[in-house]
Amino acid sequence: MTAQPTARAERRSQPPGPAVAPRRPATTIPARPDRPASGERRRTTSTVRGSDVFAVLGAAVAAVGLTTVLFTQLTPFDGALGFAVVAYLLFLSFYLVLVSLDESGPVVRDRLAGVLVHSLAVTMLVALVVVVAFTLVRGRQPLAYLNFYLQDMRSAGPLDPLSAGGIRHAIIGTLEQIAIALAITIPLGLLCAVFLSELPGPFSRFVRIVVEAMTALPSIVAGLFIYAMVILGLGRQKSGLAAALALSVMMLPIIIRAADVVLRLVPGTLREASLALGASQWRTIWHVVLPTARSGAMTAIILGTARGIGETSPVLLTAGFTQFTNPDPTQANQVSLPLFVFDSIRRPDATMIARGFGAAAVLMALVLLLFVLARLLGGRAPGQLSRAQRRRRALASRRDALRFAGREQARHAAVDLPPDHPNQR
Repeated sequence: MTAQPTARAERRSQPPGPAVAPRRPATTIPARPDRPASGERRRTTSTVRGSDVFAVLGAAVAAVGLTTVLFTQLTPFDGALGFAVVAYLLFLSFYLVLVSLDESGPVVRDRLAGVLVHSLAVTMLVALVVVVAFTLVRGRQPLAYLNFYLQDMRSAGPLDPLSAGGIRHAIIGTLEQIAIALAITIPLGLLCAVFLSELPGPFSRFVRIVVEAMTALPSIVAGLFIYAMVILGLGRQKSGLAAALALSVMMLPIIIRAADVVLRLVPGTLREASLALGASQWRTIWHVVLPTARSGAMTAIILGTARGIGETSPVLLTAGFTQFTNPDPTQANQVSLPLFVFDSIRRPDATMIARGFGAAAVLMALVLLLFVLARLLGGRAPGQLSRAQRRRRALASRRDALRFAGREQARHAAVDLPPDHPNQR
């Protein structure tokens, strides 16, 4: 009984010190442990772990080593292709075993599928690099001569050096033929794609079936069709125009099919919003659907161009072959770059073979240039306008604002007029 007053008195007798901060209320969240001076350990969000890299490298080394032993010591196998196939199959087997040691069944199947997809992608990339590099290496000699681009073969023979002759006639023929073919296929292809996507019905289903069937049409059939209808039927001579018509037959189903898929991906809510604002179906297609699908439509045009610019047999049947430059696509024979490559590679002369590979390299550069131009013209996403388009939109908005302001002033002026005024309604 006496201890409590004594302790209370001792506390009262102590000198006043600094104020003690009130204790914070306790929570259910556990206190964090003291972190080291270096800071919190950073967590990684990558799906690739160190064990995955070691499994891939180990399986690759084991597959190459075992395949080498098989091809050099145990079996009579030889050949680079057989070595690559056996090594790849052994790599998949070793990788499957290594992953199964640490992971469960679903994870093992997922890793195996991932390795298959990545290996196929790497294979395609390597094949593309090999094709491009091989063409550039074999055609590097004629590419160094300026006359190769500025002259034709009228004054050069198979035994002449690379300092004489060139592919000017083939470049002009390719550009003219693909330009005419694009001028025909772009409007027809986009119109047909709009018809298939915006006007569904029994006839559109029939047209879609025909287009899908024409997608796998052999190029020689297109050449024979134009040869029979235009050259034999109408009595026209072989020309670049006939070759462009044959290329159009090849390019048209590609553009229609790709553009149809892109137009069907446009959200239906955009169409409904435009129609709800009072726009007609044609204005909705022109101002809403086509601008939204512009990037995809350019991709469709690129696919069609890639199909037509490398064709040889339709051009051979409909345009013939010539060593001279013919800038007029409506008459006389005209040659293209693929046809020039085909004719040059068949020659036994080293200089003509080099010219053929050089023309192939120029064709690849031309295709790349066309693709870059197409991407620059139509590669913007929906809603992204160029500087000129933004300037035109701003001017149109200013004119609309002035017109609305004029209407408002006229309305107020009409209200302020006396009742007997002739302009008063």
